[in-house]
Amino acid sequence: MEKYLNQIIEMFVDYGPRLLGGLVVLVVGLWLTGIVKRWVGRIMQKRELDLSLQPFFKSLIVIVLRVLVIITSAGMIGIQMTSFIAITGAATLAVGWALQGTLQNFAGGVLILMFRPFKIGDWIEAQGYSGSVSAIHIVNTVIKTADNKVVFIPNGGLANSAMINYTREEQRRVDWTFGIAYGDDVEKARQVLLTLIQADNRILTEPEPFVAVSSLGDSSVNLVVRVWVNLADYWGVFFDMNESVYKTFNLEGINIPFPQMDVHMHQ
Repeated sequence: MEKYLNQIIEMFVDYGPRLLGGLVVLVVGLWLTGIVKRWVGRIMQKRELDLSLQPFFKSLIVIVLRVLVIITSAGMIGIQMTSFIAITGAATLAVGWALQGTLQNFAGGVLILMFRPFKIGDWIEAQGYSGSVSAIHIVNTVIKTADNKVVFIPNGGLANSAMINYTREEQRRVDWTFGIAYGDDVEKARQVLLTLIQADNRILTEPEPFVAVSSLGDSSVNLVVRVWVNLADYWGVFFDMNESVYKTFNLEGINIPFPQMDVHMHQ
C-alpha cells in the first residue's frame, strides 16, 4: 500500500500542476470566448453588417476559438498533439460520413452567405414554398409564408436548385389577360383599358404600358395588358385593376364572356 501510495503522490506531483493548469486554461478560455462573441456581435451591429451574415460569422469565430482553447488545454496537460490531431482527424472523417447531408447543407449555407442570392426580408419561392425570409442559418433557411406558416428549407437543396427572388428588383411587371366577347369592339376595349391605366398613378409611364390582342380563344378575344409598378404597389394594382375592369366593361357595354359551346341539331 505504501508503494502504491507513493506512486500516486508522485503522479500527482508530476501531473497535478499540468492538469490544474489545463483546466484553468479551459475554463478561462471558454469564458473569454463568450466575451469575444458578444464583443464581435456589438461590432457587427455597430457597423450595420447584413443580418444574414451576423449569425454565421459569430458561430464561425466561436468554433475556431473553442478549438484553439481545447488544443491549448490538451497540450498543457501533456497530451501529444500529433496523436490528438490524428484521433481528431479520424473522428472527423467518421462523423463526416455519417453526416453527409448535414455537411452538404453546411456547404450550401456558406455559398448562400457568400453570393447572397437573397437576404432577410426578401420574398422568395424555392423547393415548392413561397414566403418571406426570416432567418438564414448555416444549415437551413427559415421562411414565413403568407398564411404565417414557418418553413425550414435545407440550404443544400436551396443552393443547388432554381430559386425565385421576387423582391430583388425595385420594379415589377404586372400582367393581366382580359377576355371580351366575339363581336365586341376591340379598339374600344383597348381604349377603356388604357384609360384605366392612366387613371392609376401607381402605374409607371416608363416602360410604356402595353395592351394588345394576345389570342383568339374558344369563346373570347383575349387582350393582354402589361404595366410596370414599384415593388410595394404590385398586389394593390393587380387586384384594383381586376375590379375596375369588371365594373367599367359592364358600364361600357363590353361583354366578358364565360366558356360556352354552340350545339347544332340536324334533322
